[in-house]
Amino acid sequence: MRKVTERNNVTVTGKGEKTIILAHGFGCDQGMWRYMVPLLKEDYRLVLFDYVGAGKSDIGAYESSKYNTLHGYVKDVLDIIDELQLENIIFIGHSISAMIGMLASIKRPGCFEKLVMIGPSARYLNDSDGYYGGFEQSDIIELLDMMEMNFAGWASYMAPIVMDGSQNPSLTKELEESFASTAPWIAREFAEVTFFSDHRPSLSKADTPTLIIQCSNDSIVPIEAGEYLHTHLKNSTFYLMEAKGHYPHISQPEETGEIIREFLKHHQR
Repeated sequence: MRKVTERNNVTVTGKGEKTIILAHGFGCDQGMWRYMVPLLKEDYRLVLFDYVGAGKSDIGAYESSKYNTLHGYVKDVLDIIDELQLENIIFIGHSISAMIGMLASIKRPGCFEKLVMIGPSARYLNDSDGYYGGFEQSDIIELLDMMEMNFAGWASYMAPIVMDGSQNPSLTKELEESFASTAPWIAREFAEVTFFSDHRPSLSKADTPTLIIQCSNDSIVPIEAGEYLHTHLKNSTFYLMEAKGHYPHISQPEETGEIIREFLKHHQR
């Protein structure tokens, strides 16, 4: 069996005493943090990785039976923590990784000092109880069907929507290429796990101090979803950015970095 650091293509940089784990979202890899790394590496040790199936991870380690819920990804995060012997972690997760980090903190509360969630959602589907996640089930089924029938077409369709491409054409193209580089069957399974998940019942179990960063116009996560998290997560701080889109760490890294630094500075243990 390959080492965890090889399986997940773990890289370590920076020189601070405290450790930040940077966890990428769906359809991406650790390269999506490259604009944030220079803003953080002078003060923190940074651990970056690729989920199995993404980037330069070991695609041979992918098992549908393991990754048919987020708990398979949670286990990989905890494996990385164990192999690197990390403590008092600051976990920064984009999109679905926010929930992966939260679930990991519930399983191993002593390891996590703070969570930073960028564009998070506990549930992407609207619910009959009045919860607004932004999508109807038919929307997600249509999206999954598109991925299955024309994966490249899906990538070119989604990238400008989620990146607010009218203002960031080069970044949009880069995101499209990232989407398209993922193995189609793995991307589809990860999308299904992501969009059909419901982690609202777990929110009451989490008590790690958490920063929720929400963009003002996010086509994937409406403001209501971010506000729901803030209402139901203990010790949470909610920040609404001026930035638009679902990838502020790429499109507006300076603003995103400043928000994170301020949170970490004012929430010292």
